[in-house]
Amino acid sequence: MSFRAVRQSKFRHVFGKAEKKDNCYDGIKVSRNAWDSPFCSINTKFLAVVLEAQGGGAFMVLPLTKTGRVDLNEPKICGHTSAVLDVMFCPYNENLVASSSEDCMAMIWEIPDGGLTANLSDPLVTLMAHQRRVGIVNWHPLAENVILTAGFDYLVCIWDIAAPDAPIVKIECHTDTIYSTAWNLNGSLLATTSKDKQLRIINPQTGAVKQEGHSHDGTKASRVVFIGDNDMLLTTGFSKMSERQYGVWKPDDLSKPAKLEMIDTGSGVLFAHYDPDTRMIYVAGKGDGNIRYYEVTDEAPYVHYLSQYQCNQPQRGVAFMPKTGCNVNICEVAKAVKLHPKGFAEIVGFTVPRKSTLFQDDLFPETREPVSTGNVADFKAGKTFVEKKISLKGGYTAASRKAAVAGAGMAPKPTHTAADDGVPKGEPALTKAFHAHETEIKDLKKHIATLEIKLRAAMNALDSK
Repeated sequence: MSFRAVRQSKFRHVFGKAEKKDNCYDGIKVSRNAWDSPFCSINTKFLAVVLEAQGGGAFMVLPLTKTGRVDLNEPKICGHTSAVLDVMFCPYNENLVASSSEDCMAMIWEIPDGGLTANLSDPLVTLMAHQRRVGIVNWHPLAENVILTAGFDYLVCIWDIAAPDAPIVKIECHTDTIYSTAWNLNGSLLATTSKDKQLRIINPQTGAVKQEGHSHDGTKASRVVFIGDNDMLLTTGFSKMSERQYGVWKPDDLSKPAKLEMIDTGSGVLFAHYDPDTRMIYVAGKGDGNIRYYEVTDEAPYVHYLSQYQCNQPQRGVAFMPKTGCNVNICEVAKAVKLHPKGFAEIVGFTVPRKSTLFQDDLFPETREPVSTGNVADFKAGKTFVEKKISLKGGYTAASRKAAVAGAGMAPKPTHTAADDGVPKGEPALTKAFHAHETEIKDLKKHIATLEIKLRAAMNALDSK
């Protein structure tokens, strides 16, 4: 007599459930750009979605409390001069969001509490070093003011946004288009996949390649994410026969995968999200209606299939909320936003069914507190960052936030004409003076913003001593 043993796991019965339509977002003109990006980002305050914009680039930031149908005249962020390709919220300051664009620039924006009340076109910081379009922005998980950009010029730049004149590190090891980048949990390593079919592990302080190996044989985009505390990696990509597959890699040997498994024969790129608290991986395919989830273990076969959330609507992109935004009272272990091609942003919660109404310690161990634990100087010195942990028992309340940008309180310098009293006379002179004042105010705002970021970094450095 034979039988098949079922692997025991407390996450084997995780199920996904979409919120009611009134608690989601409708009427959003989601970007139709061919770049393989999620086109959205979400935190516990806001949802950012890249828009299909004519004659420029724009994205929308909506407060999570403002659900339902989105007004056509909803304020937008429209500072880019070409299509926006990627957006990402800062992991330790929920009011900061970064964007990258086909205009060869990345920009940092500050969103006021409660959301925008008017279109925003003046960024907090502008990052300019790439010669071609910038497809990726990726914040460092723990070091304040450190962000990564990757462009179609095969260049990866790491920036200090308090000193944005030039990147602090330039990584020039890639020979083709960079498909994805990923920091490990403490930000000490950087992994990338690219069109040359190479998987690389890079030292982000020096730009040196620590390990390199051939990843997936297919020609379509592949993506990478670190899994576990031992810096193992999971990649998603395609075989020579265009079958979708995932690979598990050990960080000290990228010559061959520790595990390579076919998923299906779909055509969309697979986005993977790793939850270090539950050790689960959520895999969503572009154009699919389902989201698969797996559990990670330290021993072979490393990744175990659990189940999937199924929906009859395809997804344009998927982004996951930080664990501090999950509802622990109903055992919600993950929450995601799904972008539908027709402009609907659906909120999906993943729940473990439990009869008890008490706090479930085994489902919710202490999670990462959304604060930075170091600064740019620590990053340059190669310091090992240690994340702060917090319990979700009783819910999470964010600390009070200091404004990143002060109001422009300095008066512009007067622009003189030929008149003896220094007051411009006539319509041409007044128009010229007006535009000069506008330009000077814009420059002063940027200068004040930079000084404010430097001041905050210095205050955090003093607090940490």
